[in-house]
Amino acid sequence: MESDYIYHITTREQWVEAQKLGHYDSDTLATEGFIHCSTEAQVAGVLERYYQGKNNLVKLKIEKAKVQRPLVFELAGSINEVFPHIHGALNLDAVIEVTEI
Repeated sequence: MESDYIYHITTREQWVEAQKLGHYDSDTLATEGFIHCSTEAQVAGVLERYYQGKNNLVKLKIEKAKVQRPLVFELAGSINEVFPHIHGALNLDAVIEVTEI
């Protein structure tokens, strides 16, 4: 069963900055053209691969139907898995929950 939600890991500081700006931009939006997200089942692997030893992290729970930019599920060739990517800035009203990690 497909979920109505996707998830994004960021720092507490970046999330606070997003609230000041009125939208969320990740570092990868500038460098790769999209914001990396994951399904609930993929979060643990993402944390393990990219965020080991990092502090002040938060998990954004994002309601897919509220995302205003293109949301595309694309293959990450390095691990042969399909991940959700948001092609543009994330509107804050799509984030329905923020959890400390």
